Amino acid sequence: MRNLRHRVAATLAAWLLGCGTGSPVLVTEPAPEPARGDVEVALYLIGDGGAPQPGDQVLAALQADVARDPERSTVVFLGDNIYPKGMPDSAAPNRAESERRLQAQIDAVLDAGGRAVFVPGNHDWVRGGADGWNAIRRQQAYIEAQGSPDVALLPRNGCPGPAVVDLGERVRVVSIDTQWWLHKHAKPEDPSSACGADSYAEVVDSLRAVIRSANGRHVAVVAHHPLASGGKHGGHFSLLDHLFPLREWQPWLWLPLPIIGSAYPVARMSGISSQDIPSGAYQEMRDSLNAAFSEGPPLLFAAGHEHNLQVIDGEVVRHMLVSGGGYFDHRDRAVYLAQSRFASPEGGFMRVDVLRDGRARLAVFTVDEAAHATEVFTMWLDTGEGSPE
Repeated sequence: MRNLRHRVAATLAAWLLGCGTGSPVLVTEPAPEPARGDVEVALYLIGDGGAPQPGDQVLAALQADVARDPERSTVVFLGDNIYPKGMPDSAAPNRAESERRLQAQIDAVLDAGGRAVFVPGNHDWVRGGADGWNAIRRQQAYIEAQGSPDVALLPRNGCPGPAVVDLGERVRVVSIDTQWWLHKHAKPEDPSSACGADSYAEVVDSLRAVIRSANGRHVAVVAHHPLASGGKHGGHFSLLDHLFPLREWQPWLWLPLPIIGSAYPVARMSGISSQDIPSGAYQEMRDSLNAAFSEGPPLLFAAGHEHNLQVIDGEVVRHMLVSGGGYFDHRDRAVYLAQSRFASPEGGFMRVDVLRDGRARLAVFTVDEAAHATEVFTMWLDTGEGSPE
């Protein structure tokens, strides 16, 4: 009888998990892949990759794709680079494993001959804990000890940014540390920090300045926290989440808690956590960033945080990308918002090819157990220069 109950619960859970995830659906005309010689910059976007197993399939697929054209390839890791709580102290028992997890991501890019930029996430700040600033500086020190000019943590020193990297003649990557905005413990702040911008107002002003000075380059703002999302951090929970809330902490805990199990997702939807879009702190951050972007909208804002893949039309920023499936089987559902172009719970990565003629093509890849990357969604991005077609 007990086994029967377990089988029934597992069957119900599998059915509920399938609701709302579905197969990736194309909702726009696919864009043909350009000849590699026409591409000036290949910008890869991948986040939440901080717990890869040895030989991870997503990293293997990423490495293979970068290796096709490494000189033009830059990979941005969109935060949560080390699960569960960033880079620990050198004497910590989990230090070696934390180094392995970060090194796997570094090697995937550098071994292919590309360039890597790491953006901090909330887990890198010890999930917002008191030792967060120290953990960020430890991660930076480890990356800089690689001795390679082709890998960096940006912004540096726990500063909020913006940090600017210009690629080729047509792309400006602007990196910001959104966890700095939400962090409640020690962080570099006015008046005692050495950061170029160390208050909310200064960050907004600096963002306006680096976008204004882009001189015709396509601006890609990269961060950890998205501006919009059809995932849990956006307040979108499934019936599965209400019935089996303990899976949020332990994926194997299929203990049904009808009615009382709704307390956790309802609290999240009400903004109890600053890591979720409905919270007041997150709303203030998002409004401030949108204010910075309003004078000259960036081409795209790319983030992780959610463990899925989403393409969303922006109201201020032209395109909002969520790419948080950075290691194999690290996945979560995503619903379609009114402005969604694509949503998938699968792991994978995105690539934006910026062509010499100014056009920009987005490709979304999912990765299977054999480390094979499949291009499941493509579109021409609106570069503000007339029809992308």
